[in-house]
Amino acid sequence: MTLQNDPASRLERAKLALDGLSVGDGFGERFFVVHPDLLRERRAPRGPWRTTDDTEMATVIADVLALGRGIDRDLLARAFAARYRRDPARGYGGTAHQILSAIGEGTHWTRAAGEAFGGQGSCGNGGAMRVAPIAGYFADDLDALIDHARRSAEVTHAHAEGQAGAIAAALAGAYACDDGDPSRLLDFVIEHTPAGETRQGLEKARALDPRTDPWIAASQLGNGSRVIAQDTVSYALWCAARHLASFEAALWTAVSVGGDIDTLGAIVGGIVALRVGRAGIPALWLEWREKLRHDDLSELG
Repeated sequence: MTLQNDPASRLERAKLALDGLSVGDGFGERFFVVHPDLLRERRAPRGPWRTTDDTEMATVIADVLALGRGIDRDLLARAFAARYRRDPARGYGGTAHQILSAIGEGTHWTRAAGEAFGGQGSCGNGGAMRVAPIAGYFADDLDALIDHARRSAEVTHAHAEGQAGAIAAALAGAYACDDGDPSRLLDFVIEHTPAGETRQGLEKARALDPRTDPWIAASQLGNGSRVIAQDTVSYALWCAARHLASFEAALWTAVSVGGDIDTLGAIVGGIVALRVGRAGIPALWLEWREKLRHDDLSELG
């Protein structure tokens, strides 16, 4: 299938990815608090579904893309910090609090991100959790996709693995936009993901039988409990590849293993939505998801 590369088509794909990501985020977040019977019986908890930092930051990315200039890292960093300052109680991790607070106080993002973890930078899963709009927007241009996915991660994740996680999730979303065989999704992602632990995890995911019990898969790949790309992305992409044609099945599998379930839901939801379209997302789930809040970024440059 030939993807349209005009600005309107690109932006529509980005919005679709954001819808899938935010529904997955809100869906996963509910399972931190609802009764486990709902998960066992696969009964979706009633709304409203409050979204988390995953959706907050992905919405900022979508707003930056809407300007038509790709990912301007300076603008993205300022927009992230402004969004955080207005509503910091959205589940941001401790390192994100530090980095976004520092950027908001005037520290350049290169320094704020680069000083995390004693100068190693963060390898957290935050770059992957928010990247789906970039996957939709640049699905027709592989080089631009990789470049802008990396850029979107760099402003908070100076560690190579944090950036690799964003690239891998973006590649999966781009693959989902096309009509490719779901069984080849991981092949495509691995081929273009930078070498390192994140790619090694994806190679382990590719070696698993798709019929593997999700708990067994998560025990080998991780479920996001460590909140790092190496512990999150491979299971999320395994879920997406296994259920690329069914948004509901993909989300239930994603959240069934515990761990960082809102982030697993966000990554998986953003990818699968790009395959099934908005009609493939349950209408009631979209209704229950908290309404998205977009920003006018003109004052930030």
